Amino acid sequence: MAPERRAPAPAYRRIYAVVRRIPRGRVATYGQVAALAGLAGHARQVGYALHALEDGSGVPWQRVINARGEISPRAEPFYEPLQRAMIEAEGVVFDARGRVDLRRYRWEPQRALVRPRKEVER
Repeated sequence: MAPERRAPAPAYRRIYAVVRRIPRGRVATYGQVAALAGLAGHARQVGYALHALEDGSGVPWQRVINARGEISPRAEPFYEPLQRAMIEAEGVVFDARGRVDLRRYRWEPQRALVRPRKEVER
């Protein structure tokens, strides 16, 4: 008998909803995701939620990195090179120190929501 799957907690569902919005070629930090999910100050909870994802979930977990622009170490070390390869395949570049330039690649959802104003015709 297969183990029963439990529905994710409401906070995890909010985290997953935010992560699903991160577009290809962009990254977000754990703290940024937490804040957007209404969990400001709970960056670690984002890590716990992403760790709890099942394979094939469709949530692009690889796009979440730490505030230094680095891939955070994990208990299972094979995920770090996998995450880097997945991010690089989307066009994100790492520097020689293994960091992503957050000024260039950070997802800015606020900017995506702001539309330029049309000039008023006179």
